[in-house]
Amino acid sequence: MQTSTSTLSGAAGTIGIVVIGRNEGARLIACLDSLASAKAPIVYVDSGSTDDSIAEAKARRADIVTLDMNQSFTAARARNAGAARLLKTTNPDFIQFIDGDCTMDTQWTETAETFLRSHERAAIVCGNVYEKYTEKSFYNRMIDREWRGHAGEIDWCGGIAMIRAVSFHAINGFDENLIAGEEPELCLRLRERDWTIQRIDAAMAHHDADMHSLGEWLKRARRAGHAFAEVSTLHAKSAKRIWARETIRPLIWTGLMIAIIFAALFIHPLLWLALLIYPIQIIRMGQRDHPRNKDSFIHAGLLTIQKPWEAAGVVQFWLGRLTGRKSRLIEYRAGKGTR
Repeated sequence: MQTSTSTLSGAAGTIGIVVIGRNEGARLIACLDSLASAKAPIVYVDSGSTDDSIAEAKARRADIVTLDMNQSFTAARARNAGAARLLKTTNPDFIQFIDGDCTMDTQWTETAETFLRSHERAAIVCGNVYEKYTEKSFYNRMIDREWRGHAGEIDWCGGIAMIRAVSFHAINGFDENLIAGEEPELCLRLRERDWTIQRIDAAMAHHDADMHSLGEWLKRARRAGHAFAEVSTLHAKSAKRIWARETIRPLIWTGLMIAIIFAALFIHPLLWLALLIYPIQIIRMGQRDHPRNKDSFIHAGLLTIQKPWEAAGVVQFWLGRLTGRKSRLIEYRAGKGTR
């Protein structure tokens, strides 16, 4: 790993912030500016940007870590590099991870630290995330729905969260071999050690998915399928099973669709009616949503449509495992940012 040195964003304290990114442009500037109120050391981990990301981060007094891109990139590797730099410099009690396409709520770090100090068995706390530009993209609006979740103890969180440093280092951080799903996998290992993962009803961050096409949505689904298969396989013997059903479900739905099509073509045309199971499934999923509205059924439709791409991700993982070839990073917005 290659590093460059710059001045930290503040004096040593109880919180350190790790930002990861690549070619985030204006998003990174907004991200770093939103962190100014935290008055905490900031480490920016850059993964081969060709824009002005490093210069902009230096101008905002972030400590810069530049990854050696001769090695395979993963977000897990970038986050670990940032946490390692904090350990060497300020050794904070808590680490706030955030991606360069997000902005932090001004009150979040104080709220999260207060929570972790009063909940000794909580390893991670996360809050509410919102999409910035739901009006600009149908897909941004759908992703905004996926950020929602109940407050209380949860099984896993995303990459934007505050973690207790001692618990993070005790399990050696993220698994750098994972091209996706590294956050739930980390949470599983923490829960196996009797730590808890908590979500609180507080504003945490705004995210910019910058998604504008069905192709990007489906590529994201393929990445999810790969993550389901890889993480569930990695922890197949764990008592706290993770993503076993999520791995099998897309294979079943995709296989059923193929079977119906072949049966209708070669056995009897009336068997095309069996495909009605898919709109019925969409209606059933939409009706379970609360509060229920038109987007409930649109989102359910997208989740149903994406099953073959999730299945492709599962198959991609298993083929790679059988042939000994490691999968490359699957980015739905390649060239436009970290993920």
